[in-house]
Amino acid sequence: MANNELDLNSVEITPGGTCAIYKCGDHSIYWLGVEAKTAFRCNTYMVVSGGEAVVVDPGSAQHFQTVLERVGQVIDPKKVVGLVLSHQDPDVAASMGNWLELNSRLDIITSPRTHVLLPHYGKADFKFVNTEERPTYEFGAGSKLTFVDAPFLHFPGAIATYDNTSRFLFSGDVWAALSMEWTLCVQNFEDHIPKMNLFHLDYMASNVAARGFANKLDKFEIDAILPQHGSVIGANFVNEAKEYLRDLRCGLDLIYE
Repeated sequence: MANNELDLNSVEITPGGTCAIYKCGDHSIYWLGVEAKTAFRCNTYMVVSGGEAVVVDPGSAQHFQTVLERVGQVIDPKKVVGLVLSHQDPDVAASMGNWLELNSRLDIITSPRTHVLLPHYGKADFKFVNTEERPTYEFGAGSKLTFVDAPFLHFPGAIATYDNTSRFLFSGDVWAALSMEWTLCVQNFEDHIPKMNLFHLDYMASNVAARGFANKLDKFEIDAILPQHGSVIGANFVNEAKEYLRDLRCGLDLIYE
């Protein structure tokens, strides 16, 4: 396993909301929230490497100030060099305009299918990093992010992001879960399955898409899965999480059964 100074399953969220979930040398990963009294709780994450940061799925405009304050507890927000957008939904991407007002030189890192919809958030002039043409993104310190296409899970241009240093997978809406009873990390995978079903059965396209994505991940060593909704899935449940996708019947499988 990748070296991590933190025990993921014993990490506690601080009152301010910022929470380190990986640390090794000058490379760290933070959960930034957002805490909300809703089953549709959203997770924003930040990767910090060598004095630079990339925010993964920065979230809605409604929560921008909260996320910005939490980033500022860790690093100067102007040292955020990029935003990774797993897809274009407002709970993922709508704060993009706020971030560009703070720093117009930000890299907006996403797929071409997501890119064409982003100007509807009010900013059409930005630096687009095309994950199909550039499947890895390198920090100045040398650490890398690798992008994995996740078509039709649930958007045609959805992507996941693999941090090569921590071996953490930022999965976007894949493995998302809905529940009022939330913990930062999954404690019991069998108990977690109904929470994932509440999302996946309606939002994900089909077993072909889910199984195909799970098979793509076999070449990666994954120590944690970090979805945009629900709880982080630790290394002890990664194989079960992949099998969940392989067995999943959802979307078109159910509508046109």
